[in-house]
Amino acid sequence: MKHSRFAEELYQKLTNEEDARVCKAIEERACREVPGNFLLMILSHFLTKCGDTLTNPKIVMPWVFQAVAAPVAFIGFLVPIRESGSLLPQLMIAAFVRGRALRKWIWVLGSVLQAGAVLAMAGTVLTLSGALAGWTLLVLLVVFSLARGLCSVASKDVLGKTIPKTRRGQINGWSASAAGLVTVVFAVWLFLQRDRIEFGPSDCALLLAVAGAFWLLAAVVYAMIREFPGATSGGANALATAFGSLGLLVKDKPFRRFVITRAMLLCSALTAPYIVALAQQEVGTEAYMLGLFLLASGAASLISAPAWGRFADRSSRLVIMFGAAMTASVAASVALAFWMMPAVLALPWMLPLAYFFLALAHQGVRVGRKTYVVDLAEGDQRTDYVAVSNSVIGVVLLLLGGSGWIASVFDIATAIAFLSTLGAMGAWLARSLPEVQSRP
Repeated sequence: MKHSRFAEELYQKLTNEEDARVCKAIEERACREVPGNFLLMILSHFLTKCGDTLTNPKIVMPWVFQAVAAPVAFIGFLVPIRESGSLLPQLMIAAFVRGRALRKWIWVLGSVLQAGAVLAMAGTVLTLSGALAGWTLLVLLVVFSLARGLCSVASKDVLGKTIPKTRRGQINGWSASAAGLVTVVFAVWLFLQRDRIEFGPSDCALLLAVAGAFWLLAAVVYAMIREFPGATSGGANALATAFGSLGLLVKDKPFRRFVITRAMLLCSALTAPYIVALAQQEVGTEAYMLGLFLLASGAASLISAPAWGRFADRSSRLVIMFGAAMTASVAASVALAFWMMPAVLALPWMLPLAYFFLALAHQGVRVGRKTYVVDLAEGDQRTDYVAVSNSVIGVVLLLLGGSGWIASVFDIATAIAFLSTLGAMGAWLARSLPEVQSRP
């Protein structure tokens, strides 16, 4: 009872609202567990976001590949494999998830598998080097990404069953903010140690080992969530169900519009590694630059995530629109500066500052789209929405990986400008998305 009262009080402080009607979209028995589940989800998501920070494919993993002397060409595969590997199989995963009355255990399994893959990466960094290390790390990244797909589908379904509307966005917001604080502390430490530390293989292995521990802890916390059995329809024939779910893109216009818009929103993720690469080209590859970019990423999460979460609970459509517009503006500014004032980008703090604003925008895009798709769907339809949209986006992401060809043929700034155009298109498309937070 004491723990329950504490959870209730903390829940009220974090949400800053008291509304007896807030649980009208979920079961009454699930409503009674909302405060505890809300806090457990924040903690588990915080732990996974800390792990994500220490294995960031846009900032940290390129340094890991350099530390083991892997070929530079491998770095271009990091973001596409990390993201598309978890997205493409989700039509099949969705059918598997639907066949389980309690879906939190799918998330727990995915988190444990991610931990295993990352811990194996740590061992690889300590024992291998060169192309063999690069290939091994890429294979483990595929395993990690597939496990991530299990968590992606299950988490949104569990979220929709256990947390009511107007509260869901704040879970992502508060957990990202707390993880941002940890990132800031680590980045500051790394920056202050720049004169005494060479960020070599042993340091990279330690980061990966700590990240693996975060995912194991997250699995333990998530297992404590009180989830009640749900429907298991559609779980018998995974392949037939998967292809049947694709029909949503034809017959469900609001969902189709969301998927097209989300494809344009990939610019916020794909622009980031190009800004890091531009910094390595214009400034250098010293370890303190890693600290600056991590500091920019963590500070952006710490400052913006709760605000984006509250905003998303009012209108996730507007959050998507503003995030995409901000991404386009930052990317266009960097490209123009490269062409017109290249000396400005040589300042050590300039590109990390641009990354900070890009990370602010990316937080908005992520919180907005996650909240939007959960609130757009109702009941068991939510699993199909998440799986179909993620699978389609996985294909689009691999296609947009061709932006690396633009960077190699022209220059990095041209690739950034191309992605800026996608961001502007995404902001324009988001204007026509239906509002979902105001629906009963």
